Amino acid sequence: MSRIVLHHVPASRSFRVLWMLEELGLEAEIVPHTITGGSLRAPEVLAVTPAGRVPALEIDGQGLFESGAILEYLAERHPEAGLGRGPGSGERVAWLQGLHFAETMASLIENLNLNHVFLRPPARPSPAVVKILTARLRDTLRALEGRLREDGYLLVGGFSAADVMLGFNLWAAPRFVRMDPFPKIEAYKARLAARPAFAAARAKDGEQAFYDREFYEVPDA
Repeated sequence: MSRIVLHHVPASRSFRVLWMLEELGLEAEIVPHTITGGSLRAPEVLAVTPAGRVPALEIDGQGLFESGAILEYLAERHPEAGLGRGPGSGERVAWLQGLHFAETMASLIENLNLNHVFLRPPARPSPAVVKILTARLRDTLRALEGRLREDGYLLVGGFSAADVMLGFNLWAAPRFVRMDPFPKIEAYKARLAARPAFAAARAKDGEQAFYDREFYEVPDA
């Protein structure tokens, strides 16, 4: 088995890859980074991830970045695990949509992170922008709630990489949106958290260093 190296920031999108590796039973060397520490700008890291962002995975003698691409690659590299839905599968379209809808939701979370967490005085978030982003995030959660069944995972055929991509978001979204209207999402999140591979990945994840409260309200105008 070739050497696998994951460049990782705790509680970031790279957790998706950490979780996927655990689902596949693959051991990886984890190289920890922080968002503001500067190590992601090192030349050897930029050689793997040109934008200097995580996740970045070194595997099979090459560097991969973008969590969706990495999960799709790993699923196809290990078809025996059943975490992908290849061409010809009746769930191919639903699987691909799950993978990529995850980034629709994650991009809204990222922008809320920027507004609530990473802006520093004297800069202040725009109440109007934050209100719009929050509403759009709520809309993605409402859409997910409408598609989930009472049990199981995103696809009828069972757990897949799409659950890893989308499920990760559900630990950040409640920082910005009240989850009371979404009981199926909360039950789905509990099923994901009960997976042994998820627990193993959380044990390796490290402590997040950017959220300083449980919930961020839309700022007053």
